[in-house]
Amino acid sequence: MSRRCELTGTGPMSGHNVSHANNKTKRRFLPNLVQVTLASDTLGRAFRLRIAAKALRSVDHAGGLDPFLLKARDGDLSPGALKIKRELKKLQTAA
Repeated sequence: MSRRCELTGTGPMSGHNVSHANNKTKRRFLPNLVQVTLASDTLGRAFRLRIAAKALRSVDHAGGLDPFLLKARDGDLSPGALKIKRELKKLQTAA
């Protein structure tokens, strides 16, 4: 399982540990991934996703999972999230 957010695409970054003597050694900054269950109002189902804690705040700010997915770029979303987005768009065009 990759260390990548399913909604925002946030992944590990690289940088340095810097000692008091200013020695630099490579390190990785990993995203704060959490396993959450988000409910879709339109589809009437809940989906289990592995997302960054920051993405969870973004979903709340957007007004829920449905509006967040409809605004999100397809390149950032995981295959599972893209599938949910396609189902949402299908229901919107039918209504």
